[in-house]
Amino acid sequence: MNRLLLILPVLLWPFLAASQQLPLFTQYRSNQSLINPASINSDFFTFEQNISFGGSYRSQWTGLDAAPETQTLWGEFYQANRSGVSLLSGGYLINDRTGPTGFTGLYGRIGGVLSENSKYNGVAFALNLGLVQFRVDGTALRLREDNDVVANEAATQLFPDVGLGIFAYTALDGGFFGDDYVFGGISVPQVFGLDLEFENPNGTFRTRRVQHVYANAGIYHFLNDESFLEATTWIKYAPNAPINADVNLRYQMQQNFWAGFGVSTAANMHVEAGFILGDNVGLGNTLKIGYGFDYSISNFGPYVGSTHELNISFAMER
Repeated sequence: MNRLLLILPVLLWPFLAASQQLPLFTQYRSNQSLINPASINSDFFTFEQNISFGGSYRSQWTGLDAAPETQTLWGEFYQANRSGVSLLSGGYLINDRTGPTGFTGLYGRIGGVLSENSKYNGVAFALNLGLVQFRVDGTALRLREDNDVVANEAATQLFPDVGLGIFAYTALDGGFFGDDYVFGGISVPQVFGLDLEFENPNGTFRTRRVQHVYANAGIYHFLNDESFLEATTWIKYAPNAPINADVNLRYQMQQNFWAGFGVSTAANMHVEAGFILGDNVGLGNTLKIGYGFDYSISNFGPYVGSTHELNISFAMER
């Protein structure tokens, strides 16, 4: 059964090749609370909306057998007091599958934002507390001999998970950047990592997940016609893997449509587009639907197909 330890890196190659073992997102600003629990939703900066709910579905490397799939549901609330400490809360449900392995996690989010005036600036500290079920389908893991499987059923384990983050934002004042916001943060989305051992009548095998460190930053540049440009980056680090960075630029046309483009150091190209329904002028309720597409432009390694991502969110001010 020790031969399984030689095969697991191959089975988990999709994560390792992407320089990380956690789910990726094309429209990562729509899933920011999963990446950094201390982050403030983009709807607050653009339309002063402090309550939001949403969900996403991502199919990565479409066309390949056992390709990764990720589904998320999330909600968040920013109390946005004008001074002092503002409450940051919420939670999310995530389900992820890659080949014979997968996990489902339920998380609660709690934090505080220190600010003299939360509309214009703040420093947030927050954490995600969750319970995760990790799954391995033993019937899909095969060793060197024909029909030599690890087990005749799926094995599962539950484990606690914690994510930590810090996030800061400020409004700029005067000149070309008169009404703009800049922001940035650092997070460790799973502090404990993962080192699980599964036992069955055929033997024992283990799987391990290491801690990841994320950094994100960006700027909202507002134009005279109520449209704006959003430039962002997401930097990802995992031990024994190259640092990976995504850079994206998005243009939103007033309150009804946006389009964006980005690239990553992993030689991926991203495009996205979406539309908004609702009365943003009056800071009312809004419904946003966005689509993201990834394609590898690398000439090294195997062809991994395209990636599709759909996001739906609802935001309001209360």
